[in-house]
Parts: sequence; structure tokens; C-alpha cells
Amino acid sequence: MEENAIIIKITTFLKEIGISIIEEELPNDTFLPGLSLSNKGILVDFKKLLYPGDILHEAGHIAVTTAKERKLIGTEKMPKEWPTQGDEIGAMLWSFAAARYLKMPLEVVFHSNGYKGSYNWLINSYNSDIYIGLPFLEWCGLTLSQEKAEKQNEKPFPHMIKWLRD
Repeated sequence: MEENAIIIKITTFLKEIGISIIEEELPNDTFLPGLSLSNKGILVDFKKLLYPGDILHEAGHIAVTTAKERKLIGTEKMPKEWPTQGDEIGAMLWSFAAARYLKMPLEVVFHSNGYKGSYNWLINSYNSDIYIGLPFLEWCGLTLSQEKAEKQNEKPFPHMIKWLRD
């Protein structure tokens, strides 16, 4: 997929589910090049953005954060420990589900310069239906495990019941 097409696909999806994309010039010291999070949405400096899939991963952080805490992202009121390790694992699995939903290669999100070198392990785990973080996404009310989905006659993960945590 061409980079522009990927960006359009990701940003369109995020807007549809209620995550705003705000284009603005960002400093060079953001955690991920060209990206920052705020209580208004994802701030993107497309001139500095290196990996379009990082937008989807950052959206995962917003998505797994409670609606109450989403209003605090980027402010002094947001707990310093945010995102927690659980949030991080949830954001990774959320972005996997989003990539599947968008029919994108997993390498778009899980690229070779991210995830502390564990990108290949994550791709292999997810492709093997090993969903680290699934109990967290289920607890957030976003999806159902295979077992619970069968009991409720619903679709299991990677199908999402909803994309944003209440």
C-alpha cells in the first residue's frame, strides 16, 4: 500500500470512530516522530511522521483510556504513570484489531523500528491467535474472547464490539 493511501485509510477510520486527527507542526522531541496525544485527539506533523502505522498505535492509547481520562490526555492532570504497561499492551492489541479491520498488512503498524525490536514476535503471536492483552480489552468492554463470544452467540476478537472505552 502507498503511504498516502495508508494515512487516508487510517485517519478516515479514526475520525469515523470519534478520534480526531489534528494536523500541526510539532517539536522534534515527541516520543514518536511527528506524533503527540492531547485531550483533543492525535496531533500529527505529517512532515515529521516516519511511520503511518504509529498513528493507529497512538489511537489505541486513546481508545483504551476511559472517557473520563481521555479528557485529561496531554494535561498536567493526567496521571504521570499513564500509559501503564497494561494500557500499552491493550493499545498494541487494539491496533492489531484495527489493522485487521482495515485490511492492512500488520507490518504497517508493527514496523521494524518499533516495539523495542519485538515487532516480529508480536506479528507472529497475533497471527497465531495468541492475543496478549485480550483480557484487558475484554474487561474494557471492547471485545470478547472466543469462549465468551460463543456463549453469547457473538463474534470473537479481533472483531470489536466498540472501538472506544466508556
